[in-house]
Amino acid sequence: MITKLGERFTDLFRKNMPDAFVFALVLTLVTGLVAFFWIGASPLKIVQSWYDGFWTLLEFGMQMVLLIITGYSIALSPFVEKGIDRLTGYIKSPRQVYYFVVLTGFLLSMISWGWVVIAAVLARELALRIRGVNYPYLIACTYFSSISWVTGMSSSIPLLLNTDKNYMITTGILPSTISTSYTLGSALNIGMMVLMLGIGPFLMLVLAPKTAKDNELSDLLETQVAAPLGIKEEAERLKHPFKALSDQLNNSMLLQYTIGLMGLTYIIWHFKTKGFDLNLNIMIFVFLILGLLLHKTPMRYSISMKRVSGNISDILYQFPFYAGIMGIMTFTGLGAALGELIASVATKDTYPFFAYLLGGAVNFAIPSGGGEYAVIGPSVVEAVNQIGAGLPPEELKAMTARASLSIAYGEGLTNLLQPFYLILLLPVMAQGIKIQARDVMGYLVVPFLLYFVLQLLMVLWMPL
Repeated sequence: MITKLGERFTDLFRKNMPDAFVFALVLTLVTGLVAFFWIGASPLKIVQSWYDGFWTLLEFGMQMVLLIITGYSIALSPFVEKGIDRLTGYIKSPRQVYYFVVLTGFLLSMISWGWVVIAAVLARELALRIRGVNYPYLIACTYFSSISWVTGMSSSIPLLLNTDKNYMITTGILPSTISTSYTLGSALNIGMMVLMLGIGPFLMLVLAPKTAKDNELSDLLETQVAAPLGIKEEAERLKHPFKALSDQLNNSMLLQYTIGLMGLTYIIWHFKTKGFDLNLNIMIFVFLILGLLLHKTPMRYSISMKRVSGNISDILYQFPFYAGIMGIMTFTGLGAALGELIASVATKDTYPFFAYLLGGAVNFAIPSGGGEYAVIGPSVVEAVNQIGAGLPPEELKAMTARASLSIAYGEGLTNLLQPFYLILLLPVMAQGIKIQARDVMGYLVVPFLLYFVLQLLMVLWMPL
């Protein structure tokens, strides 16, 4: 019955959900209308806020592009391809693929949210090798696995709270930092990780479609052509028929390994001096240097990057529109007004409930954990300070940590209904096929509903 329910939601989304870009345009208008009718922002102020926000995610968008292409390039290296070939000796059925991809995606996302790209690469390669995999459902499995990032080492809100002189402290909202022992190391967060790893992979097995008819990757590929030349073979073909200095440089392992050694030196220094600091820039740099070393020569690496760069247009033009929505939320005061609304109705018993709902709702307009918290976090924490007035400092700190985690969990879960981060996966998983968010998102409604209930119960009653 639960499988049929998932299939019904999928059919509903396929028929009615617009393209992800249309989703962004509609959301822009909805956010603007709410700002106009609820808080009285003038049309000009809304348009100005939209424009001012338009450019705030340019750096982030470029980071996403580099994260995708450098990560995917690694997957095209002979070393990784051989590893995946060996893996298929142990994973032989579609159900094993679903389970393994979800489990792997959860674990990778707990290290850093951007590492879901690795799970996407693995999923596509397994789908190419193993018959019977329902590919749209496999994309949904991969996207589902990304929600665990808010419990892991790159969770932006807990890391912010533990950062010296963060804006919550400089504005006087918090008296001091909040250790990650209250957030990432709390019983609540560990319980949430167990919820992800213990139930998630099995849930996607239960929901798996019984058939992959017309939905295997081989069925969806637009053109059935012979496999492309290997990267090494293509590099050889590009050589001149005569001896040339350019060919020696293009295919120089010495040149590439020298640059790779420089990069490796910095990576070692970074982690030795800064600890396990996994920000986006160092992740991309690690992927870049690893790709250089695995592909051995400049020409081979260039060929691999050209092959993986053909499907990133969605990120290039959609990110500014979501940044514009974020601008409306931030610069018109709409986000702060939402936080103040929570402050007016929450109590000592219900504040995690409202924080969770607020985190989930605002995520549709600001699909960035750190960006969302910057808009609504101050108001929510101020509400906690009012509710907890007179309590011991440690208890008030625990309440703040619970409210902040609740925002993070709500924000992470509603990504299952919000196609923004799906465009992080589609450049990898949708290469050579016609597939849209509406073909994937319906599979995620049942997981969303189940986790919504379970997470709400946990943020309300599980000890911190």
